[in-house]
Amino acid sequence: MNNTEQIFLSEIIEFQEDNQIFTCKTKEGEVKITVFEENIFQITAKQTNENWDNFSYSVINSKSKIETKTSEEKDYYLIKTNQLTLKIEKNPLRFVFLNNENEVINEDDFGISWYGKEVTAYKKLQKNERFLGLGEKNGNLDRRGNYYVNWNSDAFGYSPDSDPLYASIPFFMGIRPNKMYGIFFDNTYKSVFNFGAASHRHSYFKALGGEMKYYFIYGKTPKEILEKYTHLTGRIELPPIWSLGFQQCRYSYYPENEILTLADTFRKKDIPCDVLYFDIHYMEKYKVFTWDKKRFPNPEKTLKTLKNKGFQSVVILDPGIKKEENYIPYQEGKNADIFVKYPDGELYEGGVWPGICHFPDFTNKKAREWWGKYFEELIKIGLTGFWNDMNEPAVWGKDFPDITEFNYDENPTTHRKAHNIYGMQMARATREGAKKFAPNLRQFVLTRAGFSGIQRYAAVWTGDNVSEDRNMLGDVRLLNSMGLSGLAFSGADVGGFVGECTKEIFNKWIAIGAFSPFFRCHTMINSRDAEPWSFGEETEEIARNYIKLRYKLLPYLYSTFYESTQNGMPIQRSLAFDYPFDDKIYEGNYQNQYFFGQSLMVCAITSEREIHKLYLPKGTWFDMFNDSFYEGEQEFFMEVKNDKLPIFVRGGSIVLTQNAVSNTSQKPSKTLEVHVYKGKNNEKFLYYEDDGLSTNYQNNDFYRRYFEYDDTKQTLEISKVEGNYSTHFETIRIFWHGFPANKSLKKLDYNFVIPISNFDPWEYPEDFSKTIKKLPYQDVSFNNEKMVIEF
Repeated sequence: MNNTEQIFLSEIIEFQEDNQIFTCKTKEGEVKITVFEENIFQITAKQTNENWDNFSYSVINSKSKIETKTSEEKDYYLIKTNQLTLKIEKNPLRFVFLNNENEVINEDDFGISWYGKEVTAYKKLQKNERFLGLGEKNGNLDRRGNYYVNWNSDAFGYSPDSDPLYASIPFFMGIRPNKMYGIFFDNTYKSVFNFGAASHRHSYFKALGGEMKYYFIYGKTPKEILEKYTHLTGRIELPPIWSLGFQQCRYSYYPENEILTLADTFRKKDIPCDVLYFDIHYMEKYKVFTWDKKRFPNPEKTLKTLKNKGFQSVVILDPGIKKEENYIPYQEGKNADIFVKYPDGELYEGGVWPGICHFPDFTNKKAREWWGKYFEELIKIGLTGFWNDMNEPAVWGKDFPDITEFNYDENPTTHRKAHNIYGMQMARATREGAKKFAPNLRQFVLTRAGFSGIQRYAAVWTGDNVSEDRNMLGDVRLLNSMGLSGLAFSGADVGGFVGECTKEIFNKWIAIGAFSPFFRCHTMINSRDAEPWSFGEETEEIARNYIKLRYKLLPYLYSTFYESTQNGMPIQRSLAFDYPFDDKIYEGNYQNQYFFGQSLMVCAITSEREIHKLYLPKGTWFDMFNDSFYEGEQEFFMEVKNDKLPIFVRGGSIVLTQNAVSNTSQKPSKTLEVHVYKGKNNEKFLYYEDDGLSTNYQNNDFYRRYFEYDDTKQTLEISKVEGNYSTHFETIRIFWHGFPANKSLKKLDYNFVIPISNFDPWEYPEDFSKTIKKLPYQDVSFNNEKMVIEF
């Protein structure tokens, strides 16, 4: 089948085994199979006379000691672990992955091939197979029938159909009943994933260079597959708690009095906020590591004033270093020899905001350390967060020339291989620099570009979105996909960055944003104001409601972030995690529904109408705002006014809340609210607490315990405390949702949000759609021992 242009692997002529590494040789090349875990096999392939590439920026864990069994038959070899079998067909060399029931999970079609430097793996399309993930990708939840490119791009004003975008995550899941798997293609060249876009026979993934290296991950659930993927590529570190609060940005707030007035307005209007941003106008002529002394004559004083008002400050940092003789970073970078070069040694020059710039080679350890030293001054003056932008890398000509050279951590290469990893390594340099000069504080880094593993270094936001309904809902699907791909801490700019947001769109977007991992409003220069109070009194009340609800949910949300550090589960979760074989979740607008944590199902909806068709999967459900009860597995219509977002709580769940605060440095009351929802789907919730700022939790300075509801016994069981941290809370107030009348319990009318004012001169009936009437509750003193509370 081989010809002079396209090369396929033919018959195996040699088979070797050594320490969980199995090598197959053909006349065209070699394939290595490394058993990483009982359910993770690494497949690498190269052509004859090429060298193995053993370096990876993404994978941080090596193989475990695993017992394997190998056997040979006439036509194939078998490699078995306790969970997974790989059948290696001898002629031609092809792979078939099997489960313990000897059923095919995944199998090659044409297998691995080369076309020049381009390398491809062809896989048979299985009947009813769905494909999920691939990170920051637009389109349907099920990727089948579509084609995607991984090449980090400056996608200004992207549409819901745009591809590629800013980050590349070459990881996906294949889903069939009892036959689930994940594939991570560890190759940083431009890559393509085709899930049957032009063929009903096969899918394929390919890269324009480098070797074929992929990890095959077998699991029984999407959660299990994601847990294994993030075991390979890493998980988020526990972020500072203030980064979970509301954040306000604009391109740009200046001069100094404007951002101070902004801070005062948040406090005067009783709208919680934790973070304010400095976009590029804070710099002197857009030069990184500088301040415009006219606009901000005393940055340290400004930052201290904001800190005293309860605000953290984040600055934007772009990679371009202006070519200017008296500019210290330029001189020092040139002297340190850390800029990207052409093959003849000339420094590459590209145009960005400051003008003509050179660019640090962040794949060079020396460049990362050089970048990091500038954080000493930034930390000293009071900055606590850093925002990496334009790091695809972006220049006005779109891309660096392919021939520019990169160190690639002592594995020299060109831009073709380094491009997709550049943003991740810039975020790494930023995080490492901040950590060096504030070693006992948690870092917050936000990035636009990234690659698999970026979750270890930064939160990721979806870039320059547009102020339209379809973009708002498109971003919901983007974040769901990013969550399926290991990016637990992610978000989109509320209100949209490009264009003019309407109050109708903002009403819905601010509510959706309150239920996303990263919650920030942002808009561009020469556009209308987009702060929560900028759209009139009604929208201001709606924004205040949902931002306060975000702060009420902090015990639930912070615990969910902690869970993510342990198992890689995202904060915003596609319904496919819990209902992968429910065909309804893959339909139209139901793809805009998702879980926020393990218990709250959010139904993101358009602002263009008030009647919406919703879907509730299997289980029992409660309207979060009024406790209306619903059976699952049904579609229904709901009238939704402009001040409401449909949110449902799954029966059997436990949701923890506190009273709202103006910012996370302000302590809530001493009462922790525990909301128990009746249902047979008994859930266990892991509550986690620490100081929210330092790294002391790494030394057991935390407070951790399980809350578990038993529907048969109608009890709430709270486990004994783990850790050395003392909780802030002294009392728990348990609310029993959906339970029968109990005369021994107190009752009250409860609101997660407050009904907005009637701005119309006509009188309307009182709005009870946001009130839970006569909700039974009981107060119990908190202690550190095991507790069992009966309804």
